[in-house]
Amino acid sequence: MTQANANTHENLIDQLEDAVSGKNVGRRADMLKRVTDLFLQGTGKYTEPQIDLFDEVMSKLIDTVEVASRVEFGSRLACAPDAPNGVVRLLAFDKSAEVAAPVLSHSERLSEADLIENAKTMSQEHLLAISKRKLLKEGLTDVLVTRGNRDVLVSTATNQGSRFSPLGLDTLVDKAGSDDTLALSVWSRPDVPRQQMVRLFRQASDGLRLQLEAANPRHGDSIRAAVSAAAERVQALARAGSVQSREANVTLAELHGAGRLDEKVVLQLIEENNFDGVATALSLLCDLPIGAVERALSLGRYEQILLFAKATEMSWHATLALIRFQAAGAPIAQADADQYFASYSRMQVRTARTALQFYRLRENASRSQQ
Repeated sequence: MTQANANTHENLIDQLEDAVSGKNVGRRADMLKRVTDLFLQGTGKYTEPQIDLFDEVMSKLIDTVEVASRVEFGSRLACAPDAPNGVVRLLAFDKSAEVAAPVLSHSERLSEADLIENAKTMSQEHLLAISKRKLLKEGLTDVLVTRGNRDVLVSTATNQGSRFSPLGLDTLVDKAGSDDTLALSVWSRPDVPRQQMVRLFRQASDGLRLQLEAANPRHGDSIRAAVSAAAERVQALARAGSVQSREANVTLAELHGAGRLDEKVVLQLIEENNFDGVATALSLLCDLPIGAVERALSLGRYEQILLFAKATEMSWHATLALIRFQAAGAPIAQADADQYFASYSRMQVRTARTALQFYRLRENASRSQQ
């Protein structure tokens, strides 16, 4: 260390020690402001030992000042690129969300583990502040969508920096099914897979149908028909806007016409996580409207998947792959897998084809009424 640096370091220590040694508790807020001013004047230039010294002093001072002073302190420190880690963490876990919010929303000094711990243990106001960060990784959004209230969910969904795991997205879509505002927030995201979009369309339309039926019980049949028709139109518009859907229609129709559309093709589409491709393949193989297959794949109706697979003589390996694909990344318990296998084994191909014929007639009748 050069003489100039040594003198600067000693001068800094003298100033900080002077700030923290005051005995008058009423002056601590002024001392904290003075230390913050001193830090921000040289931010980006301090050595790690100097930052550690600031950390120690600031941490002692914030314990003895009022909420208003802590709010001001946190707001000033939130965007400092080299803010002391310890004091930033103290601010983030302050019981007052007003104090914690600036660092939770903006500070890059909080680790992912800090943020996840905070989201798991602190108030909804803390979670709302976290949801406004520039980037939210999958592990963090998992906690936000599980613990968060409506405001947190909407904020997380509308944040274009949010990234979702399959399980997190599944949870978000579940909750959006009964909340129009949240549903719109999810629909506006360009990264939501079509499988989840179809599921959300149906959930939202079912919620609307129930509300309308409750208000007009004598018109239940017409309400159900109108809502179902509207949902089908929305599904069709989404399908028309999907490049994968258009490509699947052409490619798979050619394979089907040539007699080469089989479970190997379906398994490849599953491997590619191609929802439109899988739905189109099953639609062609089962001779069913594409909308009906999309709903079966999106709404957790494993009985229908078993029926489709058995009627087209798919192996258990391909059938289980379809069920896992339908689950959209959510784990399947071994007990459930065993139950599905037992149902698959008991079902005869002829029985499945007869049931599929009735299912096809019902779907076609429903479409003709719309």
